[in-house]
Amino acid sequence: MEQVNDAEKVGGGNAQTGGAAVRIHLLRRTFDDLVVINNLTLDIAAGEFLSILGPSGCGKSTLLRLIAGLTKPTSGTLDVTPADLKFHTAYVFQDAHLLPWRSVLENTVLPLELMGTPRDECVRRARAALEEVGLAETEARYPAQLSGGMRMRVSLARALVTSPRLLLLDEPFSALDEVTRFRLDIRLRELWLERRMTVIFVTHSITEAAFLADRAVVLTRKGGAIKLDRKLALPKVRTNELRASSQFGVEMQALLTAMEEES
Repeated sequence: MEQVNDAEKVGGGNAQTGGAAVRIHLLRRTFDDLVVINNLTLDIAAGEFLSILGPSGCGKSTLLRLIAGLTKPTSGTLDVTPADLKFHTAYVFQDAHLLPWRSVLENTVLPLELMGTPRDECVRRARAALEEVGLAETEARYPAQLSGGMRMRVSLARALVTSPRLLLLDEPFSALDEVTRFRLDIRLRELWLERRMTVIFVTHSITEAAFLADRAVVLTRKGGAIKLDRKLALPKVRTNELRASSQFGVEMQALLTAMEEES
């Protein structure tokens, strides 16, 4: 019951709860003669938090765009269940992509406006989403008045406002200082535990991948095949103290070894 209430706090009466399952089979994506993803097979369970790692150019972002439906596969299949997730898939990019002429609140309501949601409900849900990311007092500010970390939190609130069942993140915290990243990592993990949406997080950071996810996939440099698919033996609730533990070190080493072999 807690999960439903958490979702309804932001999503209102039409909120979707739980996550979406993703099934990928022999997926291939080429650009002219360049093979970016080659015969990749991967199942992602509903409600799972998956990190995707790999060297630059290995196809991480392309895979995320394929899952989002922003680009089409050359061959193979990619199925998302439930299939009708038009307004329940959210994508957070490396840049916050906020509209500079709109306030924090008006940036956050944008997806709901595009859905045709009544204005009063847009504002209510946007304020609830901003409160969830700790920005309740900033709704009247404009992007130029915010720090980089605050802009990313607005972007996250905008993604959460539709109560997504599938949340896709493409290195959203990579440009932030380490302390800000640590704080946002903790908050994102908390939001996932509250909502149980499916989260797929692309990152270059081994530390971030291990801290955030319950499962990590390392892609090969060429062809976007899977080098390592590992369940992370870490507690559900993550704090900064975990980063200094031997348990965390074991998982970091496993991911690092796979990454080094692909460097």
